[in-house]
Amino acid sequence: MRTAIPSSVHINVAFTLSCLLFPLLFGMSSAQLSATFYSKSCPNALSIIKSAVKSAVQTEARMGASLLRIHFHDCFVNGCDASILLDDTANFTGEQTARPNNKSIRGLNVIDNIKAQLEKSCPGIVSCADVVAVAARDSVVALGGPSWNVLVGRRDSTTASLSAANSNIPGPNFTLSQLKSSFSNQGFSEREMVALSGGHSIGKARCTTFRSRIYNDNNINAAFSKSLQANCPQSGGDNNLASLDTSPTSFDNAYFKDLQSQKGLLHSDQELFNGGSTNSVVNSYSSNPSTFSADFANAMLKMSNLNPLTGTSGQIRKNCGKTN
Repeated sequence: MRTAIPSSVHINVAFTLSCLLFPLLFGMSSAQLSATFYSKSCPNALSIIKSAVKSAVQTEARMGASLLRIHFHDCFVNGCDASILLDDTANFTGEQTARPNNKSIRGLNVIDNIKAQLEKSCPGIVSCADVVAVAARDSVVALGGPSWNVLVGRRDSTTASLSAANSNIPGPNFTLSQLKSSFSNQGFSEREMVALSGGHSIGKARCTTFRSRIYNDNNINAAFSKSLQANCPQSGGDNNLASLDTSPTSFDNAYFKDLQSQKGLLHSDQELFNGGSTNSVVNSYSSNPSTFSADFANAMLKMSNLNPLTGTSGQIRKNCGKTN
């Protein structure tokens, strides 16, 4: 699947203890990541990734959004461990056929190309999980967005979870309540949720993800809805594309301005500005692009540090699509 294809007291005591332990364990794990992890073992690692991403995005701007999406869908399923890259085999079912990924995951070939270059330069050193994390940052930068200091040193998982991919990744028809729950489960605040949703500043979505919205939602600009219906009929045209915001090849705050005009492409997008508690954050990001950029970068750094495998856990895959 490497072809590029165009979401009682005892209980309270236990819960409290888990809440106290989780930040400690997370801190121990993420503390092993470092911005200079490859400075001696593979000093050209980050430049190789950056160059390859830049070339891929120049060839097809949409690829930037696809690489960002891979990182998001990876980290929301048991942490940033490259589990999403594992191909199905006769004896193994991965995450690529989960509802959020099936027929929509793109950019695996770009990741494979980067990994091949790294294996040639410094074999067995750089993990696929780090490639995904760094490529997401470089994709945003390549499209004019903010940068952040990606910490590296992740290792790759030897397992994947189809069920977790189906349950953990927020869907395009989620309500605000469902979105809050999904992001909260990963440790994100409401504001961080809105900032990360701003990743939809770039890229496109398939008709199947917004068909219900343009024919059934009330909180949608009438002219906007009608313009989309021409390219997304009530039946057929499932893979026809529409831009996620009015400037899909430029990472900016137009996404939030679109929400204010009821022109969010996905139902889940518009839920962020539908009279709920997140309206004020959308307004803030719409009028203050620098605030959005800073919050997005911070939230992305936090996301990239979700439950990484470090030390002797996992492995460094030679081929990102299969375990060693």
